[in-house]
Amino acid sequence: MVTGRTRDEALRSLTDKYTARVQRYVPFEIIELPDVRTTRATTEASQKLSEGIQMLKQIHPSDFVMLLDERGKQMTSREFSTFIDRKMSTLPRNLIFVVGGPYGFSEEVRQRADALLGLSAMTFSHEMVRPFFVEQIYRAMTILRGEPYHHD
Repeated sequence: MVTGRTRDEALRSLTDKYTARVQRYVPFEIIELPDVRTTRATTEASQKLSEGIQMLKQIHPSDFVMLLDERGKQMTSREFSTFIDRKMSTLPRNLIFVVGGPYGFSEEVRQRADALLGLSAMTFSHEMVRPFFVEQIYRAMTILRGEPYHHD
């Protein structure tokens, strides 16, 4: 789940490419929530709250929710593939990864999260994270299937 549309055509195309690859292995979709309308009076906190309300409406109580957050646990690609494999075999519902808006997540979304995942100690735009992360999901699928895409 992501907030807003990817405006950069190259990033959108790359995300679409890896989304199609992931879908060959598992049911997978990217839910794009509409951008929150902002004005000059909109604060960072109010924007995060509005985005958070939209996010929470999409999440069911039995979903496992993992926020992509710079303070989250970092994993190697192999560790991530093992994590996905475990979750796919044990979860009663959906595994949902959430990319926040430009200011991150509201406190309500953080409280609902089951885990935090950090892609890097560096900060990336919320639009750049999308193709990077979907590629990692694809990589995890190929690792689980023993395919030659991943090289250690």
